[in-house]
Amino acid sequence: MNPSVKIFTGNSNPALAERIAARYGNGLGKVNIQKFSDGEFQPVFLESIRGHYVFLVQGTNAPSDNLMELLLMIDAAKRASAGYITAVIPYFGFARQDRKDKPRVAIGSKLIANLLTAAGANRVITMDLHAPQIQGFFDIPVDHLDSSAIFIPYIENLKLKNLTFASPDVGSTTRVREVASYFNAEMVICDKHRKRANEIASMVVIGDVTDKDIVLIDDICDTAGTLTKSAALLMEKGARSVRAFCTHPVFSGKAYENIENSVLDELVVCDTIPLKQQSSKVKVISVADLFAVAIRNMHENKSITSLFVHSNRRMQ
Repeated sequence: MNPSVKIFTGNSNPALAERIAARYGNGLGKVNIQKFSDGEFQPVFLESIRGHYVFLVQGTNAPSDNLMELLLMIDAAKRASAGYITAVIPYFGFARQDRKDKPRVAIGSKLIANLLTAAGANRVITMDLHAPQIQGFFDIPVDHLDSSAIFIPYIENLKLKNLTFASPDVGSTTRVREVASYFNAEMVICDKHRKRANEIASMVVIGDVTDKDIVLIDDICDTAGTLTKSAALLMEKGARSVRAFCTHPVFSGKAYENIENSVLDELVVCDTIPLKQQSSKVKVISVADLFAVAIRNMHENKSITSLFVHSNRRMQ
């Protein structure tokens, strides 16, 4: 245990932060988020961080208070003379706003990158950005972890005979192809057309799924509309079974209802966002070990490439 590392958290996902700190071996540092009667808040570090490597574990999922907490903690750490400030963001919110896909809209993920840098962050550690090129929005180093490091061992243990991977939309094909190549398995694509956000107009399957055990992979599960419709369509096309792996369980709207009523055998997610309720079909795998190792390697100036299972397979 290196005493120069201190790990703190806000209110977005304290349970995950505690697991990360425990795996690292430090325990969480003491910080108090003082709240005023009008809803304003102010973070206060209750111990010295002068000269220390400070890791702030805080997702930027809704509500937006989580983002403000992170920005204020970064600013407070900078003003308290922290030696190096790393924002550990298990779920990077606003990542779906990564381009101008229609006139007169904001590029939210670029704005968040600017805010984190302006607040005083020296580095960012995050996982499964909705668009990997968001790393380029930052002028500071970004360590982009990959959930395949924990999903792949789980899939291996399933020992599925006719394993085929499926992308729930065209945008996820690169992510799914990398995992499929690890298993030397086939891949199919569910091509969807949206009427508007969170509402699908039509969907078709590109590829043969007859008698296949399908594994759907995506980064975000929001309303679960895309996943459940993809699963239903795959079963209609002759799949033997369908299960899904999604990194970030946003689970808004009728997500839980959609999942429970779906043909999915199971939905495996990470604990990057705390669940609002339990579901018999949802299984949670912790990313705490992955982040703890990333923090240690970053602090000791070691590579994090070893955390990418499929990258290791390709280099062998």
